[in-house]
Amino acid sequence: MAAGSYDCDVVVIGGGIVGLSTAYAIGRAAPGTRVTVLEKEQDTARHQTGRNSGVIHSGIYYRPGSLKARYAVSGAAEMVKFCAEYDIPHAVTGKLIVATEREELPRLHALVQRGRENGLSVRELCGAQIAEYEPEAEGLAAIHVGTTGICDYGAVARRLAEASGADVRHGAEVVRIDRRPDRGVAVLTAAGDIVRARTLVNCAGLHCDRIALLTGDEPGARIVPFRGEYYELARPELVRGLVYPVPDPAFPFLGVHLTRGTDDGVHVGPNAVPALAREGYDWRTVRPRELGATLAWPGSWQLARRHWRYGAGELHRSLSKSAFARAVRRLLPAVRDEDLVPTAAGVRAQAVLRDGTLVDDFLIREAPRAVHVLNAPSPAATASLPIGREVARRALACLAESGR
Repeated sequence: MAAGSYDCDVVVIGGGIVGLSTAYAIGRAAPGTRVTVLEKEQDTARHQTGRNSGVIHSGIYYRPGSLKARYAVSGAAEMVKFCAEYDIPHAVTGKLIVATEREELPRLHALVQRGRENGLSVRELCGAQIAEYEPEAEGLAAIHVGTTGICDYGAVARRLAEASGADVRHGAEVVRIDRRPDRGVAVLTAAGDIVRARTLVNCAGLHCDRIALLTGDEPGARIVPFRGEYYELARPELVRGLVYPVPDPAFPFLGVHLTRGTDDGVHVGPNAVPALAREGYDWRTVRPRELGATLAWPGSWQLARRHWRYGAGELHRSLSKSAFARAVRRLLPAVRDEDLVPTAAGVRAQAVLRDGTLVDDFLIREAPRAVHVLNAPSPAATASLPIGREVARRALACLAESGR
């Protein structure tokens, strides 16, 4: 590629909130840098960004010093500020994490310590104090985290796209990548368009491992998709804000919880079951090639073997509304089976290592002429602004290196 033949300086693959935040950060850090964002869908925020519960996470769950902890804590404050600046629906509601069994009490106390290590203000509550925040919730003890909030992440993504100054192209599914370290990157879309760039940024979410392989880089992990199934609460007056169980520290999933959204409806869920396609939002959606790739990855079998009991419980709640309702009643005894109305599901892009280990932090790797975001599930939406700055920093360094 000759120097003048580039269509842009940076091509970002994936127009979700992380990809758009990266484009936004590049524009702010290096005005004049030409950025093209390729999004295969016809609109923004069609997958993880637009199908989550809309929570602005405080950062209480994450290992101190990890990217998740650092970026969630700073990202939560930045997200509230961003929403206020651009008049995007949001609220800082706080949330309760409730212990309903005696064996959960040590884990609850450990969360208090972790939250404080991460710089958060956490209030410990006895069972009788829970009603101050949530009159219908019951438990042995709880903690209140004041910095948790809610927002409309789809609206955030759209605003980032507008403010980035990037050329955002929808309906641009990437099918081939030709990366030449001494020259640049050429990306072919399903429509036959070719985009030539000096540097590639992979923010493809559910497809990030596939994009890394197309680029010629072995990601060292594979995305194993987990579907999160939600209900809406027919009696939203039962919940004031956000009510969570004490999570199992062995998993990145937070358990079935209740979230009052910006529309005043209450989301209930999600559970977490293996999806039969990268975008398998129900049991009917099966893509044999994608499912075959998941089953061919040794880590998938190691994960299933190690955690089959947990998975069986999640599967039972997926197939039985009554079982799901029982999980909710642990936190909110007044909920009846008929209070749960099915609503849209989401799919979590969870990176799994070859040995079956769930990647528990954000994972960003660099390669010649490329930066790959290989694990960015929840709380990536909360943390999207600092993640975007970090990816932008690496992409600009790559750009500078390639210009020498």
